[in-house]
Amino acid sequence: MMKIEEVMNEEVILAEENEQVSHARNLMLKHGYSRILVVDQEGKPVGILTEKDLIRKMRANGPQWKRRPIDKISIRRVMTSNPITITPFRELREAVELMIKNDISSIPVVDENEVVGIVTKSDLMDFYSQKFTGKWKVSQLMTGDVTTVNENHSIGHVISIMEDQKIGKVVVMRDNEPVGIITSANISFANVEDPGTGVSVEKIAFLHKIDGQEKRNVREVSMLTAGDIMTNHLIKIGSDEDAASAADVMVKKDVSGIPVVDENELVGIITKTDIIRGIQ
Repeated sequence: MMKIEEVMNEEVILAEENEQVSHARNLMLKHGYSRILVVDQEGKPVGILTEKDLIRKMRANGPQWKRRPIDKISIRRVMTSNPITITPFRELREAVELMIKNDISSIPVVDENEVVGIVTKSDLMDFYSQKFTGKWKVSQLMTGDVTTVNENHSIGHVISIMEDQKIGKVVVMRDNEPVGIITSANISFANVEDPGTGVSVEKIAFLHKIDGQEKRNVREVSMLTAGDIMTNHLIKIGSDEDAASAADVMVKKDVSGIPVVDENELVGIITKTDIIRGIQ
């Protein structure tokens, strides 16, 4: 079996734990990464900050005066601490098992306390499409139960569904047909205070690509619907196709889940997690 060092990505975006969240988010946007490895002053890994962590912090609880705009908070307060790490000489299968068991999408690779790389589900998609062609059909690995929302549902509703069910993506429906998908990446953060009154208004920043350029848009959440922020070039796959094709599409299109559609009917969703199960 392959070793971690053969599959890991040596390019890791690092940030120090005392930096502000705004710094981390700028790094994510600039480099197109959905996670940043957080280190202490000695360079030892102490946490991981992902888009999901930012979403979790969006719905700030507690009294008004305690709330601070998320950007001004130090990374340490938002990150997931004590990340699970692995050494470069372990077998790839162990990384897959750790990801599935702990519901994580990346594992920092550490050799004698020094960060030497990271292995992510995307790296494993590459590996899967190279080595496992013809092994599984989409129908054998997909999840049949898909969480959906209507295109007119409010963003608040979408976020609470994602949080309650602890899921990273929902499929958007129009007249019983899948038309889009919303993932953590579509929602970048909310709960911005209105500078005039100091009262927290739900606002949201979301990204959409126009001619390949990312444009930031900020609007009040109450006015936004699922249809406004979904990714609407819906990539679909049939249940009879090779799971290696799904892995290949995930890498090329940078998506983490693909709705499985047979004759316009949504029959499931296949995610990176489903695919890595096929590696074991």
